[in-house]
Amino acid sequence: MDKARKMDYSKYEIYDFDNSSAFNMSSGYKERSYKTHWHSYGEIILVGPGDTNVFKVNQSTYKLVEGDFVIAWPMEMHAIVDADRKDSLVMQFSNAFLNTLFDLQRIMHIYRNLHVICINTHPELAEKLRKVTMQMRDIFFSGGANRELKCCMLLMEFMLILDEHREELSPELNLNSQNAYEDDVMRRMMMVTDYIKNNLTADDLSQGAMAEMAGISRDYFSRIFKNITGMNYSKWLNMIRMEKATELLSHNNMTLTEVAMYSGFKSIPSFNRVFHDEKGMAPGEYRTLFVEDK
Repeated sequence: MDKARKMDYSKYEIYDFDNSSAFNMSSGYKERSYKTHWHSYGEIILVGPGDTNVFKVNQSTYKLVEGDFVIAWPMEMHAIVDADRKDSLVMQFSNAFLNTLFDLQRIMHIYRNLHVICINTHPELAEKLRKVTMQMRDIFFSGGANRELKCCMLLMEFMLILDEHREELSPELNLNSQNAYEDDVMRRMMMVTDYIKNNLTADDLSQGAMAEMAGISRDYFSRIFKNITGMNYSKWLNMIRMEKATELLSHNNMTLTEVAMYSGFKSIPSFNRVFHDEKGMAPGEYRTLFVEDK
């Protein structure tokens, strides 16, 4: 029994970025493209100059201009199709970093569907984020003492600025900007979502059961959940299962059946269908991409 508990891959594991760091920044690549890939850490790109800057996140393709931002949250498929990589800036941050504070968890929870910030539609926001990014660049490439700590503090400021513009971004996030919730309600929702992430193989993860856990009615839970996440409960639950599945696919010693089971999918056909709908490919193909990228 003790051995079985230790091997419970359904737990929502957190992996350190690069095994040691919470933050990394890079630039100066000659190649204009980078193949479709994924990793357990998040990535933010400040788009460089040039007439052609094409990026892809999950199944959406974006044609961007200098000063735009691309955000790929942890474990999302993304690629640089054709873009300036010499003068663009790439910031990478660990999933563990996002889980250090309640507010960072909340921000990622709300902004999970936001993948681009365009300077033409959000000039003030993009400029604020650019200034913070330039500060991170100067600190990181200086190689001075405590550069990681300083960059992480600025990354928090980046996320805070993003959240301060939530009302402006609400149409893109499909959020109802008329609804604002107290910290107590947000903490209840985060408590429930954390429980789900850590118990994907639980017998009952129904919306009714989670509403009861949060201490609110099912209808109110459904309404809050949609307003906070921009998606209904079942779609969000499948997204979390997909996150876990993509993480487990990096373990070559696990069969696809085991990956499906420990991610909370009740059947292989269901797992394959949801995976293909979300990623546009079969789980086995996705695993191959991870191995090639490594």
